[in-house]
Amino acid sequence: MILKNLYVKNFRNYSYGHFEFGGGMNVITGRNAQGKTNCAEAAFVLATGFSPRAAKDKMMIKYGERCAELEAQALSAYGNVDVMMTINSSDKKKVTVNGVEIKRAVDIMGNIYAVFFNPDELKLVKESPEDRRRFMDVSISQQKRSYYLSLLRYRKILAQRNNLLKDEDKDTVLDTLPVWDEQLSFYACDIMFERNAFAEKLSPLSSAAHAYLTDGAEELSVEYSCKYHGSREEIQTAYYEHLRENYERDIAVGFTLSGPHRDDLKITIGGKDVKHFASQGQQRTAAISMKLAELEIFKERFGEYPLLILDDALSELGVTRQAKLLQKLDGVQTLVTCTDVDESVLYGREYKKFVIDGGKIV
Repeated sequence: MILKNLYVKNFRNYSYGHFEFGGGMNVITGRNAQGKTNCAEAAFVLATGFSPRAAKDKMMIKYGERCAELEAQALSAYGNVDVMMTINSSDKKKVTVNGVEIKRAVDIMGNIYAVFFNPDELKLVKESPEDRRRFMDVSISQQKRSYYLSLLRYRKILAQRNNLLKDEDKDTVLDTLPVWDEQLSFYACDIMFERNAFAEKLSPLSSAAHAYLTDGAEELSVEYSCKYHGSREEIQTAYYEHLRENYERDIAVGFTLSGPHRDDLKITIGGKDVKHFASQGQQRTAAISMKLAELEIFKERFGEYPLLILDDALSELGVTRQAKLLQKLDGVQTLVTCTDVDESVLYGREYKKFVIDGGKIV
């Protein structure tokens, strides 16, 4: 996947911007708060349909403007693709793919696929299980739209089941729960099956990437803590039975205590939990290792690497690890944002450099 062009209009602090990227390393540099991260964000928004930074789409519109426009042209093994998005102040957006308007959010997935890392991605290793589930969900959804649809439907049915569990009429609750459980387990099995498959690939690839970055000094382990394994049918049956066996427990607390909405990734270095025992640098290296593993999973799925977006990923890595990381990315189109970069880590490597100042490419 090669992102050839990116156009932004009235997006964040850009009145207008036009980036023509190289097929390898693209370094986007400048002082703080000039628009480097905004460029990285725009590329990811066109890949997934949502921002990793904004709670609402309208927050991405330049102050004082009524709408923002984004467009990108990319080349993949499947041909050329043009994705255009208009974001309105009413918090609605219009998306076209190759000139055809799409009606469902899921249909933007998989046109431009991308792996994203910025300092907030450290939540992946040091914050709540929700952040680690989100990591899996975003990655798998880009690879399989059916997964994203299952995720949306599961969440909707889960909310309805949780509302039912709060009903004071216990007989009504017990009579109705089997109906919701049949639907919940139908979509849950797809989520857990795909996460199991993803984690099986992620674990050895993350360990290998981390060993590379640390010269074998540290051993990273990533494990998906899901109770259910096997085929989709086996997972569905086991989860449905588990729900039935725990009616009293769920009714007592008023919500569903088990399922893919409660699962987690266990991440350790040398057998110790990264969240509690790793330094900031170790946490960053672990998170980057998982992103490098994600690249390889995309490569296996599509036959080519996705776009890699590294937003301020180098800041807390030593020069040696910076150099090793960039060396690992040979053959991967990468957008790297940074306030400054040690030229020694780029020595002998072809790259394109953009300098941003006040929302303009200077």
